[in-house]
Amino acid sequence: MEASPEKKIELSIVIPCLNEEDTLDICIGKALQAMGEEGVSGEVIVADNGSNDGSLEIARKRGVRIVTVEEPGYGCALMGGIDAARGTYVIIGDADDSYDFLEIPKFLAKLREGFDLVQGCRLPAGGGTVVSGAMPWTHRHLGNPFFTFLIRWWFKSPIHDVYCGLRGFTKSHYEALNQSCTGMEFATEMMIKSSQVACRIAEVPITLHPDGRVFHSPHLKTWRDGWRTLRFFLINSPRWLFLAPGLLAIVAGLLGYGLGMPRAMLFGINFDLHTLLFSSLFIMCGFQSILFALLSKTYAVESGLIGPDPRLKMFYSWATLERGILISGLAMTLGVFLLGYAINEWRLSDFGALDYGRNLRLVIPGVTITALGAQLLLSSFFVSILGIQRKR
Repeated sequence: MEASPEKKIELSIVIPCLNEEDTLDICIGKALQAMGEEGVSGEVIVADNGSNDGSLEIARKRGVRIVTVEEPGYGCALMGGIDAARGTYVIIGDADDSYDFLEIPKFLAKLREGFDLVQGCRLPAGGGTVVSGAMPWTHRHLGNPFFTFLIRWWFKSPIHDVYCGLRGFTKSHYEALNQSCTGMEFATEMMIKSSQVACRIAEVPITLHPDGRVFHSPHLKTWRDGWRTLRFFLINSPRWLFLAPGLLAIVAGLLGYGLGMPRAMLFGINFDLHTLLFSSLFIMCGFQSILFALLSKTYAVESGLIGPDPRLKMFYSWATLERGILISGLAMTLGVFLLGYAINEWRLSDFGALDYGRNLRLVIPGVTITALGAQLLLSSFFVSILGIQRKR
C-alpha cells in the first residue's frame, strides 16, 4: 500500500525488478507485512528495469509505487528507485525471495539507532545462515569470502558478507556517496565509498533462502560479475594494483644497478651488463606503474568513483607542474650528458670498435634516466590537466 504524499514517510523499501513475476508478489507481501507489524509509515517501490512479463500487473494490484528505469542494469534500477524514495530510511532487497523481507525490522532498528548503513550478513562468519541449496558452493566458499577479505583488508570495511543484497541506509547518506556504477558493482561501490567516509556501519545476521524463481534464471553471472567486481576493487585501490608493485620493481632495479655497475660477484654469480639491462627494465616499468597509480587515483577521485583523499591533496600541494618540469628537466639533462659522453668516446675512437664493458655503463643509465625524465615530464602535464578540473 502506498503512503499518501502528505504523510511523512519513515521507510522506503526498494525492490529492483526485471521479469520477477515468479516471486515479486511474495516479496511485496512480506515487505508490507513487516511495515504493518512495526507500525511504520512507509512505502514499497518496485523499480522496474524493462519487465515484459506480469511483474508490473502484480505491483499495480498490490498498490505499490512503480518507478520505471529505462537504462538497463542492476545499479541503474536501484538508483532510479532510491532517487524516487521519499523515506528517511531506505532498504533495498532483491525480488527473488531469497531474502526474507520479514527481517526488515532488524535493519530499521539499527537505522533508528543512528547507523548510516546497515548491511545484512548471510554467512556464518557474521552470524548469518545459508539454507541448503541457497548459495552455490563457489559463491559461498570462494567468491564471497575472497571479496569480503579484500574489502576488509584494503578498505577496512567492518562486514563479513560483501555481496549481501539486503541492506538499509539513510537517504542522506546515499545522496552523499554519489554512486555511479550501473551494474552489479553498485553494492560493492556503496560499501567501499561508505568505508572511506566518516559514517557508522552496522551488520545484522539474516537467513538466505533458495531462489524462489521457477521460470526465470538468476541475473547474476558468476564469472562476468566476479571479474567486474575485482576490476572495480582494483580501480579503487591503485596502491595495491600499481603503487606497491612499482616500488618493489624500482627497489629491485636499484639493487641490480648496485651489483651490475661495479661488476660485483655474489654467491659465485657475476653481475654485469645484462644485469644493468634487466635492472633498467625493472626501474622503468616500476616508475610507469607508480605514475599510473597516481593518475588512476586522481581519475577515481575526480570521476566520483571514490571520495576525496587527503593524502592525494597533500601530495598535489607539493608536486606542482613547475616542480615536475624542473625535476624531469634535470633528469633528461643528466641522461643526455651520459649519452653524449658515450658518443664522444665513440668519436675519439674514430667511430670504430669500443670497449663495450665501459661504454654501455654510460649508455644504459643514460637511456634509462632520459626515458624516466620524459615520462615524468609528460605525466606532470597530464596531472596538471586533471588538476584544472579538480580546482573548479
